[in-house]
Amino acid sequence: MSKLSIFAEIWMFLRVRKKWWLLPLILLITLLGLILIFAQGSPLAPFIYTVF
Repeated sequence: MSKLSIFAEIWMFLRVRKKWWLLPLILLITLLGLILIFAQGSPLAPFIYTVF
């Protein structure tokens, strides 16, 4: 199972079930996760963690 198939399956779920209100929520959670992952090894990490 490839990683792209997961995104395709989520997209198909949103399109078929018309759950468009979930899209901003999914994007926000993904963005916060990426910020935490990339900030973990940087000198900004203590400042990022105090914000969250």
